[in-house]
Parts: sequence; structure tokens; C-alpha cells
Amino acid sequence: MMDAVLVALITGGLSLIGVFVSNFAAVKKSEHAIRTSQAVTDTKLVELTREVREHNHFAQRMPVVEEQIKVINHRITDLEAYHK
Repeated sequence: MMDAVLVALITGGLSLIGVFVSNFAAVKKSEHAIRTSQAVTDTKLVELTREVREHNHFAQRMPVVEEQIKVINHRITDLEAYHK
């Protein structure tokens, strides 16, 4: 009977060690996946921020360009009238 208890304790202890090792490996794998996902998200966020800034710069310059086009059109009209 003592042998059976000893075998049961050894088997239970080894099973417990197996569960700990398996759990540790799963946690490591999950952490790696999270870090990879976070790195991809950070990269996309940086790129999106760059694109938004570029667009904002363009949006700020567009009214200036429109005003310059108006001036150019007036000058062309004046030149056409002068030539006739």
C-alpha cells in the first residue's frame, strides 16, 4: 500500500510540473504574440500620423493656391483685354 501512495505522489508531482511547464510556455507564446501585435499597431499609428500631418499641411496650403489661381486668372483676363 505504501508503494501505491508513493507512486501516486510521484505521478501527481510530475503531472503538476508538466502543467506548470505547459502554462509557462503558453504565457510566453501569448506575450510574444501581444508584443508583435503591439509593434505592428505602433508602426501603423506612426504611419497614419505622418499621413494626417501631410494631409493637414496640404489642406492649409490649398486656400493659398486657390487665391493665387484667382490672381492669375485676373491677370490673364487683363492681358487678353489689353491685346484686343
